[in-house]
Amino acid sequence: MISVIREKLKKDLTHRQETPQVILNALKDINENNLIIGFARRFATYKRAHLLFMNLERLDKIVNNPGKPVVFIFSGKAHPNDKAGQDLIKRIIEISKKKEFMGKVIFLENYDMILGKLLTSSVDIWLNTPTRPLEASGTSGEKAVMNGVVNFSVLDGWWAEGYKPDAGWAIEEAKTFANQQYQDELDAEIIYQTLENEIVKHYYDLNEQGFSSKWVSFIKNTIAQVAPHFTMQRMLEDYYTKYYDGLFARRNQLYGVDFAPATQLAEWKKKVKQAWDQIVIESLKIPDTSRTPLEFGKKFIAEIQLNIPGLEANDLGAEVLMGNKADEEVKTIKLKQELKVISSEPGKVTFGIEMMIHTTGIYDFTFRLFPKNELLKYRMDFPLVKWI
Repeated sequence: MISVIREKLKKDLTHRQETPQVILNALKDINENNLIIGFARRFATYKRAHLLFMNLERLDKIVNNPGKPVVFIFSGKAHPNDKAGQDLIKRIIEISKKKEFMGKVIFLENYDMILGKLLTSSVDIWLNTPTRPLEASGTSGEKAVMNGVVNFSVLDGWWAEGYKPDAGWAIEEAKTFANQQYQDELDAEIIYQTLENEIVKHYYDLNEQGFSSKWVSFIKNTIAQVAPHFTMQRMLEDYYTKYYDGLFARRNQLYGVDFAPATQLAEWKKKVKQAWDQIVIESLKIPDTSRTPLEFGKKFIAEIQLNIPGLEANDLGAEVLMGNKADEEVKTIKLKQELKVISSEPGKVTFGIEMMIHTTGIYDFTFRLFPKNELLKYRMDFPLVKWI
């Protein structure tokens, strides 16, 4: 990794038209004996790459600690429309040019999968500082763990489950301040203290063989206690069984012979859409809950007769939705049940339902009609609905 990073940084600095002196100074501290901390990912503002730079004087003392140098390697890209993310990258590059941070704070350009793979498999610490609770997962940290790279992260995303003492470090404080600026200052202070009092101390606590047995124990614990619980296997199985497998079956269903099912579905949608506004309620037999509320153990019986010119009974579905009523308002749907076709004739259909009320409370209810076809896998694929 060291040789690749040195070569890439040299190329990046040359491309920026930096002087030979700047390039030499930037490269001199990149060696395999120094503590290297990586931060590489999408530069969204909630990732808070700026936390490390909230106190530059403090950071100066950490990276330039005599005999215990620390190198921070940053890489990543911001969305073209994310001005704040772009400005953050610009600021990191500007800080990396300061005399005290030259070769200690590094930004590698043109982040891609190859560079990401290199960093997640080679740095000593993987740093992650998202705003709670916005981290969905933190997959870069999961990949780092698979390579024995020790994590130092906010307890959010996967690290909230993955963190184990002596197998990494965590910013354990829960969100304390409503003011995000104050929260950032608190988290930055925790980062500085953890680096000063634990991480740097353990890394440079060398034994007679020239390595830190404590640091090696962190690596072993990372591999043994954390990595086995986070693999891609379950995610791949979920994608296959919940999405790809079903999508492939759906594709075969619609392809048929010469796309006949797809053509049939398109023609059916056209027919239903043209007739939808002509559906009329002919009669409606429902309980009068304005006088007698629905009660536990009682039957709910309803019947709806419709005129459906241009449609057939199996082109439609009907269902009842029930919810507990409180303060003249239904806030939560408690039950949804489809009605059955009781009778039908050309241009007419009657739906009915008879069911027991199994939970207590005062209910309100409503009915709705929706298009129905065996080739229509999801209702959202044809978003027509008529409330009754």
